[in-house]
Amino acid sequence: MQEKSPLKIDQFELGPMANYIYFISNEKTKDAYVVDPAWDSEFIYEQAQKQNLNLKGMLITHGHPDHTNGINALLKHIDIPVYVSLDEASFYKPICENIIDVKPGESLTMGDFEIKLLHTPGHTPGSQCFYIEAPSQTYHAGDHLEFVSKSIVISGDTLFLDGCGRCDLPGGNAEIMFDSIANILMKLPDETVIFPGHNYHHQHCDCLSNQKKTNPYLQYDNLKQFIAKRM
Repeated sequence: MQEKSPLKIDQFELGPMANYIYFISNEKTKDAYVVDPAWDSEFIYEQAQKQNLNLKGMLITHGHPDHTNGINALLKHIDIPVYVSLDEASFYKPICENIIDVKPGESLTMGDFEIKLLHTPGHTPGSQCFYIEAPSQTYHAGDHLEFVSKSIVISGDTLFLDGCGRCDLPGGNAEIMFDSIANILMKLPDETVIFPGHNYHHQHCDCLSNQKKTNPYLQYDNLKQFIAKRM
């Protein structure tokens, strides 16, 4: 009998910019992390309470306000670490207590699995994605579409479904974004299910093998073409 995966991913759309906020939780231990708490901290906290989750920390994909503006309000409810990339630009670092600067390649353990912190700059200098391997399970993408996979990545604003993050904002860099996509995200297993930072697509998630076919930013094999499209 196949082992049931302890990994659970909850995806919530909040705010006027269609942000996705996530819970990464271990159903055995009820330990959990919240990714990019923004817009409605009361809702986020109430959802954690409803599921009896033990929030261990906040994981920040990058420092733009639409991904971080709920941190301080959530800290009033629960005193937990806020994990931000060491490489994030100083002007994007959240102004709050409990910040822990994390280095590329670090990971956080949640009992049966690890959350690997992938440094994927380009949208901002400290953009990071969160990669997890666990026993295979089914992920629902919407419109009766499902994927079975043993790996997922929460990609923030580095990679969207059929798109990628802007590189023209302060701290953005299209050349570095190309490297992050080509040499980090594209090299994840094809079955990896991508959970993006915004609801910009009719699906909630997609697998990397599909995105390699439909996402134009995953189809450029040279930097010049990528920059011409992205900028």
